[in-house]
Amino acid sequence: MATAENGNLAFYPAFCFTASPTHFAWVKMAAVDVHRLKRRPGFEGQNIFFYLNHPIRFVSLVGIIVARTDVFKRTILTLDDSSGETIEIAVLKAESSDPDPADRTTQRQPPEKATRHVAATNRTDLDISALVPGTVVQVKGTLTMFRAAMQLQLERFFLIRDTNAEMRFVDQRSRFLVEVLTVPWQLTGEEVERLRLEAEAEAEQVEEEQERARRRHRKRVEREEKDQHRIQRLWEREEQLREKEAIQCQEAGRRAMRYIQRKRVMNISSEL
Repeated sequence: MATAENGNLAFYPAFCFTASPTHFAWVKMAAVDVHRLKRRPGFEGQNIFFYLNHPIRFVSLVGIIVARTDVFKRTILTLDDSSGETIEIAVLKAESSDPDPADRTTQRQPPEKATRHVAATNRTDLDISALVPGTVVQVKGTLTMFRAAMQLQLERFFLIRDTNAEMRFVDQRSRFLVEVLTVPWQLTGEEVERLRLEAEAEAEQVEEEQERARRRHRKRVEREEKDQHRIQRLWEREEQLREKEAIQCQEAGRRAMRYIQRKRVMNISSEL
């Protein structure tokens, strides 16, 4: 059931998030509002934050890059969207596949390669060479906390080359703030119950699918074991036949040698 905080502000269980207008959306926000997001007990480690009682995981911002710094495993971009706050955008560096430097002390050093960057979630390549100070860009990313400050983990971006496009984003951001974010999210008791039943049904379906997968795996293992036993028995029968044929061949060879020896003796006797 929902829990109340700050008067009538209700916080709903995670199974209700499918009905949220924010949880599965790229929420257009200003940096100053991103910094106002709060954590909630029970959602630690899930990178879910709340604006009032709206659960938010993915955000989108437009602004100008005012700084770029390379640190270990990340490039940090500082975005200013004229909202009164800046926000840091962390871009992951791809893990290097180069040999250990200790193994290359006696080798000629190859030319330095350009640093590869990847998206935070699916690790697809991101070419951020254009993201330098002075560039206006729309960024999309997941949220995290770093040193008690909100930070964006970059997932994708789009260069903004048209002032009109920037203004459209700002207008949409403002409308969403007024019409959605500043209005507490509300569900009726019937809606919460329906969502709970749907979540339970989905969980049961997942469990059934997992059980079917386990049964299929067991049957496959049993078939493989039966096939292995059948092949083993067939091999043993063939090995017995080979041993029997080998004995027969040896006996036939001995008989042939005895026959040859008798013929040789008979020939010698006839010559005498």
